Amino acid sequence: MNIATLKSQSTPKQNAYTQLTIQHEEEYGLAWYHMHAMPRPCFTPVLLDEIRASLDEMDLSAKHGDVQYLVLAYDVPNVFNFGGDLSLFVQFIRNQNREGLLHYAMACVEVLYRNCNGFGKNIATLSLVQGDALGGGFEAAISSDVLIAERSAKMGFPEILFNLFPGMGAYSFLSRKIGAKQAEKMILGGCLYSAEELYNMGVVDILAEDGQGEMAVYDYIEKESKRQNGVRSFRAAQKCCNPVTYKELTDITEVWVDAALRLKERNLRMMERLVKRQSANAK
Repeated sequence: MNIATLKSQSTPKQNAYTQLTIQHEEEYGLAWYHMHAMPRPCFTPVLLDEIRASLDEMDLSAKHGDVQYLVLAYDVPNVFNFGGDLSLFVQFIRNQNREGLLHYAMACVEVLYRNCNGFGKNIATLSLVQGDALGGGFEAAISSDVLIAERSAKMGFPEILFNLFPGMGAYSFLSRKIGAKQAEKMILGGCLYSAEELYNMGVVDILAEDGQGEMAVYDYIEKESKRQNGVRSFRAAQKCCNPVTYKELTDITEVWVDAALRLKERNLRMMERLVKRQSANAK
């Protein structure tokens, strides 16, 4: 069965969301979360609110109680997510609006925490990266149980270039996956990595050829379904052994907010240049 046929069998969720499209495939127990934020592919406040609202609805809805897999993906070609809303960051920092910046950051933490813990329902979470994943977009990708990336995708943390660090889970997730020293090197280096490099490092779990990412999702589900009890139980044991706690994430986010508010004008101008570059690349 090809991808077009699989997609035709999925059921779009009827919601008034403007930056998020959800599709359910009951045959696979699968929910696709396709992001399409505007005006640029980042975690806008609207997108964050819509993701949180959809997860709250899933908690309350018996109709979607059979969701076993949730896939986070993006609708824009060559992009997964450019991360935090840098334009908003600049505005908050210039106004020294700590409350606004903290509120935004905590919304990010809530989404990533729920994703990394299977939404409290032992749901397997997957990220399908088919383009660039930067900063918070990379954090979102590595917060999932399984990271599937197409070969041409690139990922990295550019925050150190404007004198900051990724503060919504990067170190927590990466250090558990590849070790503290390698996570530190990636975060403080500010480098962009290819999907293949990250696969060899153990960050990417499944490397797919370009255009084959969605099929890789179905292949993974098919393979896991044959040993689901063992895989899910082992994953739960992993999280017992070295859990990412909500307090850990929020404590780090508090450090990030205070660090952001100390940025100088030259750092903010660098952020603005990055916004322009990313906006141009997304067209």
